[in-house]
Amino acid sequence: MKTAVIGAGNMGSAIAVALRNADTDIRVSNPSQPKLDRIRSHRPGIHTTNSNREAADGADIIILAVKPWVMPAVIEELRDELQNARAIVSVAAGIEPADLAGLVGSDKPAYFYLIPNTAVAVGEGMTFYCTQGADEKIEKIITDMLSGTGKLIHVTPREMTAGMAVASCGMAYAMRYIRAAAQGGVELGLRPSTATAAVAQTLRGAAALLESRGSHPEEEIDRVTTPGGVTIKGLNAMEAAGFSAAVVAGIKASRP
Repeated sequence: MKTAVIGAGNMGSAIAVALRNADTDIRVSNPSQPKLDRIRSHRPGIHTTNSNREAADGADIIILAVKPWVMPAVIEELRDELQNARAIVSVAAGIEPADLAGLVGSDKPAYFYLIPNTAVAVGEGMTFYCTQGADEKIEKIITDMLSGTGKLIHVTPREMTAGMAVASCGMAYAMRYIRAAAQGGVELGLRPSTATAAVAQTLRGAAALLESRGSHPEEEIDRVTTPGGVTIKGLNAMEAAGFSAAVVAGIKASRP
């Protein structure tokens, strides 16, 4: 199985390093050499090249990790290689399976559209994806290969925008909460590094509790809000300042 990753930007390089399949020949192309050198420093066995056609030649799976406005030119350059591939994967925002099929001009390959977030770089990504023309076998091959990037959720094309808002854009929102909570901790007397580490670990623990128990967030909130206690006072103060409304507004504003 030969896999080509076209583009070694933040997302392309993270995906290339995280790909899992001992039998896969992974080739990555990018016009600038430093990005390719960084990939090889993390995964020496990866073949890198400045030629898109060299990377895609004979590839079973081609992952297109380029900017949306570059996609038409790259597809035109690789039209023959793409039409002969088993699966084509777009990581470019807004380039959905139907768009890929139209640009490639063939219904033969299976088409995948991925919206990952930046945590794929540490194997903790949240990736939404949709497909066109993919059977269970090729979908399993793709998801198994990408399992090293974190979690994947298969949705309809209509749901991809919401997935981008809560997971991809959501990374920035989570970081902003960490920063704000850490600032509060500093005002109460913690060192900045201690406060940031504590908030990050608290979010990690909150996520782990939800996943392990399968509970609703409100259930976990009720476990720590003692009547008349400091936690409920803090929550009420946040709500009075518009916390939940601000988060919902931000998610809804993330729609392209």
